[in-house]
Amino acid sequence: MNHRHFMRLFLIILVTGFAVSSNAQELKEQLTREKEFDAQVNPSNLKEWMKLLSSHPHHVGSPWDKKNAEFISSQFASWGYKSRIEEFYVLFPTPKTRLLEMTSPQKFTARLTEPVLPEDATSNQIDEQLPTYNAYSADGDVTAELVYVNYGVPKDYEILAEYGIDVKGKIVIARYGGSWRGIKPKVAFEHGAVGCVIYSDPKEDGYYQGDAYPEGAFRSEEGAQRGSVADTPVYSGDPLTPFIAATKDARRLSIKDAPTIMKIPVLPISYADAIPLLKSLGGPVAPETWRGALPFTYHLGPGKSIVHLKLEFNWDIKPIYDVIAEIQGSVFPDEWVIRGNHHDAWVNGASDPVSGQVAMMEEARSIGELVKKGWKPKRTVVYCAWDGEEPGLLGSSEWVEAHADELTAKAVVYINSDANGRGFLSAGGSQSLRHFVNEISKEVLDPEKNVTVYERLRAKLLLGGSPDQKKAALEKQEFQISPLGSGSDFTPFLQHLGIASLDIGFGGEDNGGSYHSIYDSFDHYLRFSDSDFSYGKALAEIGGHAMIHVSDADYIPFRFTDFSDAVKRYMNEIAATTDEMREQSSARNRMIDDHIYFQASDPKKFLYTPAKDDLVPYLDFSMLQNAVARVQSSASAYASALDGFKESGRTLSKEKTTTLNHMLINSERVLTVKSGLPRRPWYTHAIYAPGFYTGYGVKTLPGIREAVEERNWKEAEQQIAVVSSALDAFSANVTAAAKILKGE
Repeated sequence: MNHRHFMRLFLIILVTGFAVSSNAQELKEQLTREKEFDAQVNPSNLKEWMKLLSSHPHHVGSPWDKKNAEFISSQFASWGYKSRIEEFYVLFPTPKTRLLEMTSPQKFTARLTEPVLPEDATSNQIDEQLPTYNAYSADGDVTAELVYVNYGVPKDYEILAEYGIDVKGKIVIARYGGSWRGIKPKVAFEHGAVGCVIYSDPKEDGYYQGDAYPEGAFRSEEGAQRGSVADTPVYSGDPLTPFIAATKDARRLSIKDAPTIMKIPVLPISYADAIPLLKSLGGPVAPETWRGALPFTYHLGPGKSIVHLKLEFNWDIKPIYDVIAEIQGSVFPDEWVIRGNHHDAWVNGASDPVSGQVAMMEEARSIGELVKKGWKPKRTVVYCAWDGEEPGLLGSSEWVEAHADELTAKAVVYINSDANGRGFLSAGGSQSLRHFVNEISKEVLDPEKNVTVYERLRAKLLLGGSPDQKKAALEKQEFQISPLGSGSDFTPFLQHLGIASLDIGFGGEDNGGSYHSIYDSFDHYLRFSDSDFSYGKALAEIGGHAMIHVSDADYIPFRFTDFSDAVKRYMNEIAATTDEMREQSSARNRMIDDHIYFQASDPKKFLYTPAKDDLVPYLDFSMLQNAVARVQSSASAYASALDGFKESGRTLSKEKTTTLNHMLINSERVLTVKSGLPRRPWYTHAIYAPGFYTGYGVKTLPGIREAVEERNWKEAEQQIAVVSSALDAFSANVTAAAKILKGE
């Protein structure tokens, strides 16, 4: 046993008052098992598998997508897992016509290609590559004036209105950043635009950040970012089969009736193709915060620029291949600990997703070695390699919909990863797992600094965190984990079924511009990311320790005081937002009443006549405040009961243990609402959801928060009652669990 494992054992014994008892012996065995696991993890395997899996483009419907799935499944089988491939059949459009041209004031046709580079061995696989496009764009053939809309989020259109610019009937050009890409055409359509072009500005994604590829890691002038624009904040998965699995004979919506398919044509372009379009714009000079790093003055338009955008797609149903591998639990076989990472990519995908996939594979192989040596996990361990994540979380969503009843009954926790790089641990998830993640981070060494992952992250927060983060790090408090929005395969587990989830990975020291391009390659990854795969090893260790802990714990390791603290914080944020909106609206209305908008030279005329804001009412949060107080009380009671149970040395019968664990599993389920969120019932979690206008970005207490942001006060009041009811169910569930521990 090495020094850090010995100290962890010693401190736990000291703090809990254990003598060398059966509990301490079990802990010693667990730490020994983790040490054996760590010794198994071999970075050379990650490199070998990445070279193979990223050797060809492997998007949905491609030959290598299936070959990779079959290879991964065969590997799991060789490691002792019962492995299978589950197929689903999903809508996956690919382009047959892409045309973007400027017809006035001069002629220009966008190239829409990424050049082959001699420094990048797989960039020449032209016949196998998907071209640059946005999946689930609408077909369209439109010609219109061009308007620059910055990031294309709702607040940008408010600023355009102040300039008197209307995008109705126009084509908009937006830069990547500021939100998830699918929000840009969604908001453009809502404002009457007929087309949307999205480009990568070098300020966020190019030479402004560092040397461009191949000299450096950052996006070159002709690199473009592919990606889906399906409206996944409405639901994730196959656009034609919401709520049901996309089997061969599934009943499907018509394409025209699928709500997540964009209503206008959308196309991504490089900044080389964007330059002539942006330079041609007239109209007002863009606000300072709207200006990128291209060497000319940014204008808003419309001016004299006329653009023609024509897109046509093959709207095909394609098979996808989910790899599912499991080792049955020896004590609680009907309690599943699930781990996942996707395997499909837009092109070669060395970073996204293969870097995370190979780490998970090595993690699974090392756990398989423990099993071969005699370890029997108490719970069933399930490893999943998802297909179709890139177009819209297709593989994970369809699998969850296909097995919804079984997962609701059996899933303990879902642990996700995606792309992995060099740097610091990033963790997000259900707040009841915050303490668990912190404990795991203290068990794994950072490969560069030879301190624990926890200590390195703490040092980062001490140096560059917010004031609150610096204070917490100075006091050696546990680091926060982010609440989850969307953007990876945790979404259907957490936000559709209410399965406690984590999302883990390393990064922060390997920024670059290969994302969703042909240059997300083995060559790029070796030069600019985790070159020796040491952080891939660290991810395998973090994931492996988490799987070992949860699969072998007598009692599922949730800590509800972290959740109660978080929910109280979310509630206070919304109340503060409401107060701020009230103050701002009152101030604005007073300004109008005081004739601030009159012309100084002619007080009888308005410069323009703004409408007064509606009054912001005083929302009654008392029901929610009382529910949160009950959550805090029940969470504290459970913590005290658990401490007392451990100190007593008592044990529970298998029947009582099973009952307790089912209550703990249910603690996340009861936070779901059967009717779902307003206007998007697929999302059922009352605490976490992707924002309707943020996409990947999370909205906490989403039903209340978004009603307030939309100034829908009646709905806000209704959602306060809905969320309060869910929190009361949570409190009752946790209180019942505490009673079992106390022997009542």
